[in-house]
Amino acid sequence: MGPRIVTSIFPVKIDINSLPSRSVGGAYIARLCYNPHLLVYRCVEEKLLVFLRSRTVLFFVLVTFALAISGFAQAEPTPTPVVNKAEVVSAAAAKVDPKAVTAEQVIETSIIFYTLGGGRPLLNQIRKSTIERGKSNFTNAEGKVERAAYQRFTLRADTLDKEKIRLDQEFPSARYSLVLNDEKIFGIYNNTVFAPREDAAKSFENQSAHGLEAFFRYKENGSTIDLGPREKLMGVDYYLVDVTDKQDRKTRFYVSVKSFRVMMLTYEDAGVKYKRKFYDYNYAQG
Repeated sequence: MGPRIVTSIFPVKIDINSLPSRSVGGAYIARLCYNPHLLVYRCVEEKLLVFLRSRTVLFFVLVTFALAISGFAQAEPTPTPVVNKAEVVSAAAAKVDPKAVTAEQVIETSIIFYTLGGGRPLLNQIRKSTIERGKSNFTNAEGKVERAAYQRFTLRADTLDKEKIRLDQEFPSARYSLVLNDEKIFGIYNNTVFAPREDAAKSFENQSAHGLEAFFRYKENGSTIDLGPREKLMGVDYYLVDVTDKQDRKTRFYVSVKSFRVMMLTYEDAGVKYKRKFYDYNYAQG
């Protein structure tokens, strides 16, 4: 028997033998899909039947997934070890003999404090780049105190003189930046490069040359270190560590005998004595 042709409301002919069908009581019943453009696919009803046939498989998949989630939730997570900061410092301090202490021992023990036992490898990891934001007070030529907001960006290098530093400052009357790159200092104002005043450039240079990095990285910078006599200020005992870099810039660091924290530093430039204090220490992200 040749193919049976049915004429639909569409101007095309449909071959019933090519339509999807299913068996009902031993007889095959063809189902017409009145949209001939969907004949390349299956009819909507046929798709529904396929879905219903697979519901059993789907049920077992969902049950297996639920059991896996339940087992995962019941697994006990590995507890994160809690570092006792006091114990770390105490253990490091116990290795220092107060009668024979050296400048190197003071610095290395201080590094243990700042890294909670991680030492130099951790110190190198956490200081690859830094961003500092704050406000500073300046005294202008007229003797008036001006307050300026600043942002300081630092890209760390193997030594201090190879670092890249940008300091953005915003005064009430002007906004400009100072940049240290390739051991050269220049300024940027309104996208124009200029040569800063000697005192401004020197102050910018001293911020990094006489900072905590000069203390921590004395080895990398090739600096010499000396231990001065202990000193007691406001009831606090201090180790005095003098760090002198290759440019003969000397910085004295006041390190607490009890906690090995750097509490203060002093230096002298062009006959002017400077002092920088560190306080209100907070632990952040371990």
